[in-house]
Amino acid sequence: VKQVVDAVEKVTGKKVPSTIGPRREGDPPSLVADSRKLQTTLGWRPTRADMEVIVRDAWHFAEAHVLKQK
Repeated sequence: VKQVVDAVEKVTGKKVPSTIGPRREGDPPSLVADSRKLQTTLGWRPTRADMEVIVRDAWHFAEAHVLKQK
């Protein structure tokens, strides 16, 4: 989660209010994603691997399509 928050702050130039605390009961010690099953089953291939690029593209889309409507 911290990696996402850091990327959002860097891309948007805005501070994301957050606190770091102990893990809650039931929280996994780590989260790992693997897209190989999607690749073999559906032929899907990721086009972005870098968190900052993903956030940047999502932010630009939001600025162009979502934030303009408000």
